[in-house]
Amino acid sequence: MTLGRRTLLGTAAALPAFGQARAQEALRLTLAGGSVGGAWSAIGNAIGEAIRREHPGTAFSYEPGRDAANVTLVSQGRVQLGIAHAQIALRAIKGEAPFDRAMPDIRGVSLIDSEAAWQPLVRAGAPVSTLEEIAQKRAPVRVTANLRGTMMALATEEAFAAAGAPFAQIERWGGRVHYVAWNDALEMLKNNQVDIITNVVDFPSRQVLNAVRGLDVTFLGFGPDLVGKVNARLGSTPITIPANAYPFQPEAVNTFRAHVVLLTSAAVPADTVEAVVNAIVKHFESVKRAHATMARLQARALPDTGGVALHDGAARAYRAAGLMS
Repeated sequence: MTLGRRTLLGTAAALPAFGQARAQEALRLTLAGGSVGGAWSAIGNAIGEAIRREHPGTAFSYEPGRDAANVTLVSQGRVQLGIAHAQIALRAIKGEAPFDRAMPDIRGVSLIDSEAAWQPLVRAGAPVSTLEEIAQKRAPVRVTANLRGTMMALATEEAFAAAGAPFAQIERWGGRVHYVAWNDALEMLKNNQVDIITNVVDFPSRQVLNAVRGLDVTFLGFGPDLVGKVNARLGSTPITIPANAYPFQPEAVNTFRAHVVLLTSAAVPADTVEAVVNAIVKHFESVKRAHATMARLQARALPDTGGVALHDGAARAYRAAGLMS
């Protein structure tokens, strides 16, 4: 299903037109993030609290959302801020799948996480131990790829295709591909219904550690050529997960990463975006403590929005703060 004029968050009500907001004035902002209780929810609400502290009287609301849907909401002007992976946003800007039209108005506000690494896990006893073996053996593997319209699904699709095992081919070989949420994927792994599950998260991820406790799993192997192919297609960048980051991972894993970023639209006034960035920068340590995924993030990295052009108001704020030239 493509995304464009329609959105996965169809219940979201259209907001009033943006008002010109000076730094000293209260703001009216809605931020679309992730599921309640997740990392994006914690970070999104921490950003909202920073804005309220800096601009008393601000009307801030948080909406649960999902990657591609958040980009669409921002482009439509239904929310002023959205959290998504930069690689998903870049596809929206170009009008590539899963979007049905180009959204050139998408702009970056702030980096949130640059260490969201693609992490494929394979169960003991699976017919393959590396991604490349799937095509070599024409193995009928059973794979989960997270929900459609997410960076997790997109990254997994691209990685398997780069290895010569696109999902359509896997199913022709007798395998199965399931687009299900992470928790559902784990249940399927525990019940021996799938061989491989994937995620795009920080490392070591408590989500992964807690999920696989008691399970006999390891990382699905893959070579550097595959990482290069995926990066060329996705706009992702290489990253290394150090040896022993997980109990089941004795060797370093060279993989690729996505950038999680805060987005807005070019239609949002520069003063509004400047005020948001000023609040994030001034209360950066508080925002950073919202979730462990931001633990290694430094203030100087905030302007790096993964290839998505910064909003003029954000650039102005970062220059004033001495974080970019």
